Amino acid sequence: QVQLVESGGGSVQAGGSLRLSCTASGFTFDDSDMAWFRQAPGKEREGIASIAPDGRITYADSVKGRFTISQGNAKNTLYLQMNSLKPEDTAMYYCAAGLVSLREKSAKYWGQGTQVTVSS
Repeated sequence: QVQLVESGGGSVQAGGSLRLSCTASGFTFDDSDMAWFRQAPGKEREGIASIAPDGRITYADSVKGRFTISQGNAKNTLYLQMNSLKPEDTAMYYCAAGLVSLREKSAKYWGQGTQVTVSS
């Protein structure tokens, strides 16, 4: 059974930093792309960062230069380091894996999400 469990969300002031973690189990990590998505109230889901099995990384323009996606050595842990946070980064953040498409806002497996709130 595939499980993706996010942690690390919270409240922070604008300009601050947070690090999200996602622990995955139940699938072959070496063959799977992984990603972070977010969804703010009343807005569409947004794909913000992905990492392919070959290590290729893609970022949405909205987070480029501020967020960094990475994996642990065992590849079953996914991280999102978020710096220079802005109020518009406030959203529920989701870890996803398998058949990831940031553009299509889709993936095969999803976590339950962790809330990030940035105050001005």
